[in-house]
Amino acid sequence: MVDVAIMGYGVVGSGVAEIIVTHKESLAKRAKEEINIKYILDIREFPGNPLEEKFTKDFNVILNDDDVKVVVEVMGGLHPAYDFVRQCLERGKSVVTSNKELVAAKGAELLQLAQDKNVNFLFEASVGGGIPIIRPMSQCLAANDVVEVAGILNGTTNFILTKMIRDQMSFEDALALAQSLGYAEKDPTADIEGLDAVRKICILASLAYGKHVYPDNIHTEGISKITLDDVSYASAWGGVIKLIGSVKKLDDGRIDIFVAPMLLPQSSQLAGVDDVFNGIMVRGDSTGDVVFYGKGAGKMPTASAVVADVIDCIKHFKARKYLYWADGEEGYVLPYEDSVCAMYIRASYSDGTDIDAVAKKIFGKINMIARTSSGKNEAAFITEEMTVKKFNALADELEKSGVKIESRIRMGDL
Repeated sequence: MVDVAIMGYGVVGSGVAEIIVTHKESLAKRAKEEINIKYILDIREFPGNPLEEKFTKDFNVILNDDDVKVVVEVMGGLHPAYDFVRQCLERGKSVVTSNKELVAAKGAELLQLAQDKNVNFLFEASVGGGIPIIRPMSQCLAANDVVEVAGILNGTTNFILTKMIRDQMSFEDALALAQSLGYAEKDPTADIEGLDAVRKICILASLAYGKHVYPDNIHTEGISKITLDDVSYASAWGGVIKLIGSVKKLDDGRIDIFVAPMLLPQSSQLAGVDDVFNGIMVRGDSTGDVVFYGKGAGKMPTASAVVADVIDCIKHFKARKYLYWADGEEGYVLPYEDSVCAMYIRASYSDGTDIDAVAKKIFGKINMIARTSSGKNEAAFITEEMTVKKFNALADELEKSGVKIESRIRMGDL
C-alpha cells in the first residue's frame, strides 16, 4: 500500500479524492499497489465528509510523515504551493500537480530538485486538463524534432469566441453568459487577457525545446478587443478568430513564442475547435501535424490526469521517470517585434478617402475583404508577411494619413 496526501480540496482536489476512493481496485491493478489517501490538507472544515478524519490544516504533518510517498498539489497559485512542493521534494516525496502557474514559473527549479532527490515531479494536468499532452510529447513523440506547437489553450475564451461567431453575441454578452455557466470567473482577467494561455504555452515550449520559458517574457494579447465586425470580416474572408498560443523553433536556435488572437482559415485543424474545448497541434519533423483535442478543464477530466500521474509516480519509485528541462537564458526568446506574419486590419476613414489606394501605397500588396454588411467608411484588408516592427511602423503611417485602425489581428497558417 502507498500512502498519498492531497493538498487542496477544491474542485480538482475533491475530484482526485473521489477517483482514488471509487476506483480503488482498478487503480491498484494499474499501479501494482493499493493507493491510500492518508491526509488531505485544507484550511476549511468539512463536517460530515466521508473522508473527514483525513483532513489536516498543518502542512508539517504531511511533510514529516515518511510513509507519505506521493503528494498531490491542487491548491493553485504560487504561494504557499511553491514552498510546500519544494519542501516535499527535498524530503524525497514525489509530487504531482495541476498548477500551471507553479510549473510555468518554477518548473526548471523543481524538475532539477526532483532529479537531485531521485523523485518525480509530474504535471500532466497543468496543460489541457484531461487532454493527454505532456506524456505524449515527452514519450510518444520523443523521436521527433518538434517544429512547432500551437493551440487553443483556454476553454473560456474559446467559448466566448464561439458564441460571437455562431450566435452573433457581443463580447460583453458572451462573457456574461460564460460567467453565468461557470466557465469564467467573476474576475475573468486571467482568461480573457491571455494570462492562462501564456502559462500553458510556456510549459509546452519548455518541454518541447528543453529550456525554461518564463511567462513574463512572452508577448501576450487577449480577446477583449475583438468585435462582431472582426468576426464578420473573418467569415467573409473564409476563416475564424481564435486565441492561439504558439511557439516554433527558429534556425538560429531561438524560439518565436506568443499568445494572441489569430485569424485562421476554415481549413485549419484548429478552426473547428469550438465551445469550451481545447485543441493542441504538435508539428513534428517525422509525424507531421498531430492534434490533441478535448475539454481543457473541469473537475473529473483534470482529476483523472492528476491520478494518472500518481500512478506513474508509484510505478517509478525505483526508476525515476525522465522529465526535465534546463533553466532559460537571455536572448533565447525572439523579440516579438522581430516575429514575421501577415496582419488583418479593420479601419475607418473619412468621406472621400480612397482607402484601397491609400492602403496599397503604404503596405504594398494587400487583400481587401468585402462583406455585405460593411459599415459606411469602413474597410478591412490583409497585408503581406512582414516583421511586426515593420507592420507597426506602416500602421503608424496609415493613421497619420487620416485612416483610423480599429482592429489589428495576426494571421495564422496553422
